[in-house]
Amino acid sequence: MGTQLQANGLKPGELPEAFMFEHEELLMKLHRNYIESGAQIIYANTFGANRKKLEKCPYSVEEVIMKAVELAKKAANGKARVALDLGPIGELLEPNGYLSFEEAYDIFKQQIIAGVKAGVDLVVFETMSDLMEIKAAILAAKENSDMEIFVTMSFEHDGRTFTGCSVESFGITATRLGVDALGINCSLGPAEILPIARRLAKVTPLPLIIKANAGLPDPMSNTYDMDAQSFASQMKAYEELPVRYVGGCCGTTPAFIKALTETLVSTCSESLYEEAGYTCSPTKCLKLDDVHVIGERINPTGNKRMKEALRHQNMDEILSIAMEEVEGGADILDVNVGLPGIDEKSMMVKVIKELQTVIDVPLQIDTTNTEVMEAALRIYNGIPIVNSCNGEEANMQAILPLIKKYGANVIGLTLDEKGIPETKEKRLEIGKRITACAQAYGIEKQRVFLDCLTLTVSAQQDQAKQTLQTLTAIRKELGVQSVLGVSNISFGLPQRSILNQHFLTMALSAGLTMPIINPNQKVMMDAIRAYRVLSGLDKDCMAYVEAYANMSNQPVTQTSNKEVTLMEAVCKGLKDETRQLTIEALKEKEPLDIVNEQLIPALDIVGERYEKKEIYLPGLINAATASQCAFEEIRKSILKSGAESISKGKIILATVKGDVHDIGKNIVKVVLENYGFTVIDLGKDVPVETIVETAIQENVYLIGLSALMTTTLASMEATIQALHDAKHPCKIMVGGAVVSEEYAKKIHADYYAKDAKQSADIAKEVFQC
Repeated sequence: MGTQLQANGLKPGELPEAFMFEHEELLMKLHRNYIESGAQIIYANTFGANRKKLEKCPYSVEEVIMKAVELAKKAANGKARVALDLGPIGELLEPNGYLSFEEAYDIFKQQIIAGVKAGVDLVVFETMSDLMEIKAAILAAKENSDMEIFVTMSFEHDGRTFTGCSVESFGITATRLGVDALGINCSLGPAEILPIARRLAKVTPLPLIIKANAGLPDPMSNTYDMDAQSFASQMKAYEELPVRYVGGCCGTTPAFIKALTETLVSTCSESLYEEAGYTCSPTKCLKLDDVHVIGERINPTGNKRMKEALRHQNMDEILSIAMEEVEGGADILDVNVGLPGIDEKSMMVKVIKELQTVIDVPLQIDTTNTEVMEAALRIYNGIPIVNSCNGEEANMQAILPLIKKYGANVIGLTLDEKGIPETKEKRLEIGKRITACAQAYGIEKQRVFLDCLTLTVSAQQDQAKQTLQTLTAIRKELGVQSVLGVSNISFGLPQRSILNQHFLTMALSAGLTMPIINPNQKVMMDAIRAYRVLSGLDKDCMAYVEAYANMSNQPVTQTSNKEVTLMEAVCKGLKDETRQLTIEALKEKEPLDIVNEQLIPALDIVGERYEKKEIYLPGLINAATASQCAFEEIRKSILKSGAESISKGKIILATVKGDVHDIGKNIVKVVLENYGFTVIDLGKDVPVETIVETAIQENVYLIGLSALMTTTLASMEATIQALHDAKHPCKIMVGGAVVSEEYAKKIHADYYAKDAKQSADIAKEVFQC
């Protein structure tokens, strides 16, 4: 829609939604062109119709949606379905940005209600990159309408969005939240999307949607590199996949749709879905076909360190415990914040949000309070595990509907109102009851994990054998995953680690797949790694070798609570700890020494890990935010001493005229500021004259220009030419999704910045720091 409008008079920077009110006939003509070419679904002109993007529009969200749908329906005249087309809000959600989940939900809710009133046939959320934004959108649609829901994300070549979300995490999460079809649009052409679509088809039983670009953009000519016939020819490969909906995104025209209808015969009706259990965060997806360790230490029960952290709301301490567990080998973290005297609901939400800023492993929500449970499920980014429900009827009826609604996994405790049964047979009976009840709610059995319960042998020695027998029975008769809090076995006895380790080995051999243990106890992880090798789960002993190859044969005692350095605190994104360590360092060191010797090297390490894709955008931003805490303390110290304020140099950032996309620019701003540069952010859709005038008035020697759309590249070139004509002595770096190094040279930019880290490297070179 956007490129078609631009080809018919929409000016750079002009809102398509406002343009529509003065060009109703044109809108209907464009819709009819697609319908006559064979389109069976048309998207209303509502992609940017949210209250954030329409702030400067003379029409309200409701007016825009009503008008856009009205025109689309008139054009369709019953020959095609009309979709409410909703794109990203345009701001990053917390914790990577400033937009709260609740506000994002409310923005989508407003759009959905207007769409329902206008009479759309379905809703499509497209060009998404943030999994949390997708969750807000889907919940808004499901809770405020009964419309059919389609959702598509935009991926890069590696099968991840720019925020790091994997195609598997997207597929599983959207499927579990109950959409009707899902897929991929934008960013890439048909050939580049194909391998990503194959991966997606393996994790969802739903029909797929593919809306590829017309190949890859050529910024040298402001066009895409495919014609309609070659596009349709490449789309033939999708006949082997369960794709039900095909179309075209950037660079395509009605001719592309016509070619598709003439070329594609049919697509594979047989699902390629590999039925399995999954749990995920946006960046890490676990297929539950192995032994996975659940870390137990984010729990105040018997844990003085955790109790103190909760009482004082010491988030950095909780995050430190979590990172220690992940470094120790935990695949999943159990999160329990139940402690007398604290607000469990608000604390659970806060802890989950904070944890998901610094670790990428999935979480297990551990609470018996359904209100706390739902609050946590609502803001969890991905698919969590819930610990737990039991065989009591009222308990199942209260918890399982929440599991279904939010797509979670659930642990079923093999106990009921009568307590914990003493025999294997009775525990198995409860396990069957929980599994059957879950399936009645539409929760597949691969999402149900049964806890056979561990009783201490110091009081009930015979129950250890019953637990082990129940594990075997559950695996053989029910075929579900099993969970066990292993360390309960040794309560009240000396040298507990001896019993814990040996019971763990016995339980694994009996069929345990998800042990809840302390991963910072070396003997426990030794047992896990050895079992994975001996059972064939660790192929070619790769993980075992990685863990032990460089370790001496001398006994090692694993410890926790080690001191964290300032550099480590920044790298890990520990904001409060970074601040406190900076305050301590300032007592002994000069501010600039701290910046040059610790803060900048830490950010360089994070940047290198980002470039190697060891971490993703959330990790980069979180480290930058932590370093900002250090810079704040350093600035305070400098001001107190009366010295000149610290700044490595001033930089202008701007999204060029006609382009209203600024997420990428905002990320660059955060990183540059945390490298110690002063950033003058001119915003988006910035006129050429404003950039030139600001550069001269503020005496700025480095200008950063961003563009996302090929149609605004001319503005980027014009801005560079104007800066040169003004003879202002400055360097210019350019970046954005459609910008290439070749194009940067063509328009006489001094540097091409492919990402935020490279922008910082360029700034350091320009200012020689």
